[in-house]
Amino acid sequence: MYTGLLHLHSSLRYVVLILLIIAVVKAWMNWQGNKDFTAGDKKIYLFTFIASHIQLLIGLVLYFVSPIVDQVYTDFGAAMKNQVLRFWGVEHFVGMLLAIILITVGYSSSKKVADAIAKHKKIAIFYTIGLIIILVSIPWPFSSVARPWF
Repeated sequence: MYTGLLHLHSSLRYVVLILLIIAVVKAWMNWQGNKDFTAGDKKIYLFTFIASHIQLLIGLVLYFVSPIVDQVYTDFGAAMKNQVLRFWGVEHFVGMLLAIILITVGYSSSKKVADAIAKHKKIAIFYTIGLIIILVSIPWPFSSVARPWF
């Protein structure tokens, strides 16, 4: 189960990243171009919101069944001195949770405003900050806490 979820989580990150990049670019272009809020805009923002939440749920299951995270809570003090254990036990979890919270706030608050430009602005700002946090929190293959591409 753990291995399958880990592969799913690792693969789904690309879906989330692609949707998030498309949503961010679209929101910034629409905001700066003073464009209307279309059904297509709503769909891409919603699909990004949903995909990121599915990724979060899979990540939460992995967090609680992970043998790496289990090591963290066996001796938390020692784990905080270990870069890899600290990343998996705290940094990745907190970073991704914060990013999903920002995406949620952006999406939810954009639904509450009537002005199309304000909708795009909220999505652009919150999704961009979420994207930056996600990019920093991903264990890229070239990082010190590397995971394979898939």
